Amino acid sequence: MNLTSMLIGCAIMFGVTYVTKAVGLLLVKKPIRSRFIRSFLYYLPYSVLAVMVFPGVLFSTGWIWSGIAGTAVALVLAYFRRGLLVVSVAAIATVFLFELIYFLAV
Repeated sequence: MNLTSMLIGCAIMFGVTYVTKAVGLLLVKKPIRSRFIRSFLYYLPYSVLAVMVFPGVLFSTGWIWSGIAGTAVALVLAYFRRGLLVVSVAAIATVFLFELIYFLAV
């Protein structure tokens, strides 16, 4: 990939982002009253972030099963409303232990 194609990709991403924001600001003058649309707009950033981060979480470890185990621990702790620090440290510790057990066994 060369510099020209990267700049073209960045320009396209900028254009898409700008157009979607500008159209929303220009066309929507009144407050949004629909619960569905408000809920959709509220959760949209979280879902986009999850889609971008999730593959990296699984494939950033040396063994995919340790990534899956860390993700499972993080999801369980997040479900029980633990803090971000607790969830992160527990997921990291789980990945470390799984990797340690796996590589000692091999």
